[in-house]
Amino acid sequence: MNDCQSQRRGQLYVISAPSGAGKTSLTHAVIERLAARGRKARFSVSYTTRAARPGEVDGEDYHFVSVADFEAMIAVGAFLEHARVFDRHYGTSAAETERWLAHGQDVVLDIDWQGARQVRARSEDVVTIFIRPPSREELERRLRSRASDDDAQIQRRLAEADDELARADEYDYQIVNDVFDDAVEALEQIFWATDPGAQGAS
Repeated sequence: MNDCQSQRRGQLYVISAPSGAGKTSLTHAVIERLAARGRKARFSVSYTTRAARPGEVDGEDYHFVSVADFEAMIAVGAFLEHARVFDRHYGTSAAETERWLAHGQDVVLDIDWQGARQVRARSEDVVTIFIRPPSREELERRLRSRASDDDAQIQRRLAEADDELARADEYDYQIVNDVFDDAVEALEQIFWATDPGAQGAS
């Protein structure tokens, strides 16, 4: 890593997509590719009121908190953004995000359109990216192939997807995740195009 990289401030990214569009897999792949080239990027660890799933680790996958604790954090303005999704609360710590950015790490927020709007309202220096499925039919096929949701849950996720897709034009960039490798390449190019270190270089 060069001196410019070590001194640069990190870039904040918001990545949104309908459930099943593949944003998490895409972003993990890009973070690995960035790391191979000496650029540090990380997912933000969100706070949530939902219970931990088998294998999830508190502080690594999520910060698992009670509804009362979450509401107390809202009251003191601790969140950069927060939203209620599928009857559970999720939020991003403003202080934790700022700490990583100040240390030169890019921070990726994996949040929905509600959260994206809040972040844009609070931060001028944010890059927003929307991941689209190739089609609604393909999205439904992907959701069903998971075999983790019943039909009612799938229909609810599809309705949420329609809501998300209707707001895609609010984002700075859109990527269609049809061919995975092509989508990874497109996402990585956005990260390099918006690298504050490169922009600040003479």
